[in-house]
Amino acid sequence: MLGILLGLIVLMALAYLGWSIIWVAPIAAGVVALTGGLDLLEAYKDTYMGGFVNFAKEWFPVFMLGAIFGKLMEDTGMARSVAVALTKIIGTKRAILGVLASAAVLTYGGVSLFVVVFAVYPLAISLFREANITRRLIPATVALGAFTFTMTAIPGTPQIQNLIPMDYFQTDAAAAPVMGLIAAAVMAGGGYFYLRWREKKLTAQGELFTEPKEDKTMSKEDEIPNFILSLLPLVTVLVTLNLFNWDIVVALISGIVLIMLLNIHKFKRFVGSINGGAGGSVIAIINTSAAVGFGTVVREVPGFEQLTALLTGIKGNPLISEAVAVNILAGATGSASGGLGIALEALGSRYYEIAQSTGVSPEAFHRIASLSSGGLDALPHNGAVLTLLTITGMTHKDSYKDIFVVAVLIPVISVVVVILLASIGIL
Repeated sequence: MLGILLGLIVLMALAYLGWSIIWVAPIAAGVVALTGGLDLLEAYKDTYMGGFVNFAKEWFPVFMLGAIFGKLMEDTGMARSVAVALTKIIGTKRAILGVLASAAVLTYGGVSLFVVVFAVYPLAISLFREANITRRLIPATVALGAFTFTMTAIPGTPQIQNLIPMDYFQTDAAAAPVMGLIAAAVMAGGGYFYLRWREKKLTAQGELFTEPKEDKTMSKEDEIPNFILSLLPLVTVLVTLNLFNWDIVVALISGIVLIMLLNIHKFKRFVGSINGGAGGSVIAIINTSAAVGFGTVVREVPGFEQLTALLTGIKGNPLISEAVAVNILAGATGSASGGLGIALEALGSRYYEIAQSTGVSPEAFHRIASLSSGGLDALPHNGAVLTLLTITGMTHKDSYKDIFVVAVLIPVISVVVVILLASIGIL
């Protein structure tokens, strides 16, 4: 147990310092192996790399196709078209709601979080300028729309954080829909009202819009595509995945093909977009696979049985122990998918057994695992948070307090709410 704890501390500390998890995870796994009595070389070459390779084999197609889909949406202007149309519908007077809705629709449609940040930021600048709202709230507004309820809560979302639990619990992407919708309402509603309160408070203090020092908005290369046509690929992925029950790989391919057909006049950009998306997905899958490899080593040491007993022995609903495990590991790695991968690789089979023996549905375990991955993951060392602050030109001092509330605190509260409702029999 002490060795596992020490390994987690090493993982968290080095990740927080900005060191890549690609080589930090093997070091942390080595700490666990040495303190757990495993042969170090065998633990790395067989156990660690076995978990790494198995996860990559299972999930690389999804990571790659998802990244290509998002990159094509970005480069063809379709992502921007959806965002612009939504903000026009909502209006500039409700700037926070417009940015939030734009980010949410794109994320729920399958566009990667990083692409959403680039697509929505130029619109956020325009809306916040016209509404005279301080720029320090832009990162939290985008984070609420992209990093929370559309990533983990709304049933059917094609984001990887909702797909990983499927194999462990024999479920589908729409698992536990009522539980997910309640959590989404807590996150979206709570986050929006918090941001509106902050807007009024900061405005009253005299904090208004200021022009960014550097113009990091996207240049307008062409007229943006028609909104309805731009929405079609997003709808196609959602419908084929959830209504037709197609495999996520086939659903993403259908969305990619449709983007290319609708933008055939921009065919010269396709190779660059596909290359860019595919290249970016490699780092993403390796990061998550590295984290999963760490979880595989943890599972092999004797202290893991004690850890399992400790977590599964938490009094009350077994969903509580799952939420605690996933949140802690997501926080340690600074990654929702990484923490989720570690937790389910180590404990997924045990929780599935508990589901079979206690009557708590596997769908509930799926949804709680997904929701919990989107809590402590957004601590200051999270890669998406760092990218968001960089693109918006803000610092942790400027904006992280608000990001913490909407992307960490309120999502954790949403998990507590749904577990409480499940425990008293409402769900």
